[in-house]
Amino acid sequence: SCGENLAWGVSLPSLLTSVRTMGGGTYSYEEILSKCGCFNSEFCWLLTRTLLETCFSPDGGGGSYDIVNNSVITTPGPQDHRSQFGSLRQSWEMNYQEAAIYLQEGENNDKFFTHPRNPKALTAYLFAHNHLFYMMELLTALLLMVLSLCEAPAVPSLRLDVYVHATLELLALAMVAFELCMKLRWLGFHTFIRHKRTMVKTCVLFLQFVEAIVVLVRQTSHLRVTRALRPIFLVDCRYCGAVRRNLRQIFQSLPPFIDILLLLLFFMVIFSILGFYLFSPNKADPYFNTLENSIVNLFVLLTTANFPDVMMPAYSKNRWSCVFFIVYLSIELYFIMNLLLAVVFDTFNDVEKMKFKSLLLHKRSAIDHAFQLLVSRQRPNGVSLKQFDGLMRFYRPRMSARDRFLTFKALNHSNSPMLSLEDFYNFYEVNGLKWKARRSGEHWFDDLPHTTFLIFKGINILVKSKPFQYAMYVVVAVNGVWILVETYMSDGVFSWSQTVPWSYIVFLTIYGVEMLLKITGLGPVEYFSSGWNLFDFSVTLFAFLGLMAQAFNMEPFYFIVVLRPLQLLRLFKIKQRYRNVLDTMFELFPRMASLGLTLIIFYYSFAIVGMEFFADVVYPNCCKNSTVADSYRKENVTKGEQTVLFEGYYYLNNFNNILSSFVTLFELTVVNNWYITMEGVTSETTHWSRLYFMTFYIVTMVVMTIIVAFILDAFVFRMNYSRKNRDLVGDPEGYKQEMCWYFYTPLLHSLSQHPSLVFLGRRSRTKSDLSMKMYEEEIQEWYEEYSRTSPLHPHQQLDSLEGPVPQPPGHNTSQPLQPIN
Repeated sequence: SCGENLAWGVSLPSLLTSVRTMGGGTYSYEEILSKCGCFNSEFCWLLTRTLLETCFSPDGGGGSYDIVNNSVITTPGPQDHRSQFGSLRQSWEMNYQEAAIYLQEGENNDKFFTHPRNPKALTAYLFAHNHLFYMMELLTALLLMVLSLCEAPAVPSLRLDVYVHATLELLALAMVAFELCMKLRWLGFHTFIRHKRTMVKTCVLFLQFVEAIVVLVRQTSHLRVTRALRPIFLVDCRYCGAVRRNLRQIFQSLPPFIDILLLLLFFMVIFSILGFYLFSPNKADPYFNTLENSIVNLFVLLTTANFPDVMMPAYSKNRWSCVFFIVYLSIELYFIMNLLLAVVFDTFNDVEKMKFKSLLLHKRSAIDHAFQLLVSRQRPNGVSLKQFDGLMRFYRPRMSARDRFLTFKALNHSNSPMLSLEDFYNFYEVNGLKWKARRSGEHWFDDLPHTTFLIFKGINILVKSKPFQYAMYVVVAVNGVWILVETYMSDGVFSWSQTVPWSYIVFLTIYGVEMLLKITGLGPVEYFSSGWNLFDFSVTLFAFLGLMAQAFNMEPFYFIVVLRPLQLLRLFKIKQRYRNVLDTMFELFPRMASLGLTLIIFYYSFAIVGMEFFADVVYPNCCKNSTVADSYRKENVTKGEQTVLFEGYYYLNNFNNILSSFVTLFELTVVNNWYITMEGVTSETTHWSRLYFMTFYIVTMVVMTIIVAFILDAFVFRMNYSRKNRDLVGDPEGYKQEMCWYFYTPLLHSLSQHPSLVFLGRRSRTKSDLSMKMYEEEIQEWYEEYSRTSPLHPHQQLDSLEGPVPQPPGHNTSQPLQPIN
């Protein structure tokens, strides 16, 4: 191939001759290629490096040709400067690695004071920052939490001997200790003790170690309330970063919440004293006979769980007594509780905005650090393709060379040979793009024969037309009405039948034909890239499986048949507001999952405490001297000649094991008749047990208020964004974002009939992308404030920097690393 002309219009032999005739010294790629008549710089570094590393032999008498910082260094002899080249190349590789670490710290919101400071710390850092280590960390934390199923009081079918679960606990704690040792090695002692979360984890680990050893030695369990701290190990996992952010946000929202909560409790105490003096003379009223009962019952009344029962004894004596309860509920429930939500919502908005600002500026700072490691003294204002390629090899090792180049081109808005700092600031937005070559035609069937093309074109027009869409909406609505009537006519009794209703077959056939028409008209790629189409496909597929299950009498698969009404969700696409609700729900799902996990962590801690203090406390026919005795009764009652088993069932709400505790806590969260569980436990223990239930209610109220505030914030944010960006309103796939860059590359002569290739980059849109548009003006102010206060000013520093080659990563973190000469 050396005799053929390359795509840049220069012959390879002439290029080799030109390079050999150039004297000793340092030459840039552009100088070499311009001498040969080549002025395209996009691949100049790649071409020259290939020539010098593969076509020239150091022993051929021509000396060695080193590539350093986009320059070619020719030297008299092969041996003297090989070590220099190796050293410089190694320095560049270490710069690439450290720049990648900075970018990862920016993405993960890791503080820069945890940056590795020496080669030993770097080794520990790299070991502790890989997915295998993260998975080990997660599995260890889950093992510690799952052990509560086997420890006393254990789930009966999962009970293990003491030495077994104690040994497993020690092994898991040893793994946690190993993780902390790796963290200590990379952070150093002083940084380690400054990291609050790590120190809390270390203290809990020490406490758990001591307790596990004591249990193993004594061969019996003791009161172990500290097991409630085990979720700390899970929260500290890399994969639970969203949970940490939720907890941080909850703690940040606490100050205004506590202020309103104190106001609420103040009015509660005032009304308790007033109720005691008003209603205690009535001996038939058990709710206000003591001040303690007054406070407890008004606290329960705040949840409306005991209303109107708590009012009726006083109301029977004096009808005007209802005014007391009406005023109390109006102030506490309808005013202060809603005020509490409003205050938390306002604080939540501020916290969300400040969190977005902090993360945005943290990423910008990470990019500044990385940029200084990627520029050279010769080129202080930009990052070349070579340096960017080296960075991405460490930042995303699995990314292909093509995708690295496309990412570089996507960042390069100025179409210059190098990325400026302004271009590089878009790194996080572009890095996540998934690249695919785009078809030259508009449709997948453009290259088919003319007759076939016309057929598929007609199908394409049909499935995109409004009449077709509304016809399918009518079919879905009719199907929904049919299912409703069919269910009503069944008299509430469902019997599994092998006979398949004809309506099932008709509607399923219509849905199947629609699905096939859309796949053929739009093409599989375009069809399955739509979330709604994926939903339609899944529901239709399950309906078909349900048909098979019913036709072949596979009764265990009955659950598939009941999924048919899910087709009705398609009707939400008709109205824009419904689409906004569903799109918001889809966008909220990842965050809601993390909030749900946060709530489960609180459940776990309260469940452990409940098991330690209230295990085996409630049982059938307990609480006989309390006001809730009937709810715990289980006895045979004879009525005439018939004996009936009377059960209150509330004895099932207990803390006998971790699973029962979770169910009980969920019932307490719903607050319907939750006071029955509280009074049942209190009657069998002490009055102080009420503190557990009241504390749980307040904690869950905080978490639930945060969840409601989050949903409100997300929906209001989306509505405001839709009004500000009207282009999103009519887009049913608005939660997806396409980011396209068109890159045209001259090809070889054999491909001259195709002058260009177009690549399409796509990724899911995040709330961060929406926030970038919503806060455009404020973001510019934040950037200006950052540039004034940041210690890094790349443009000013690089012009005056002089000094040696950069040291290994983290060698001198107090000052910016020097660029390679």
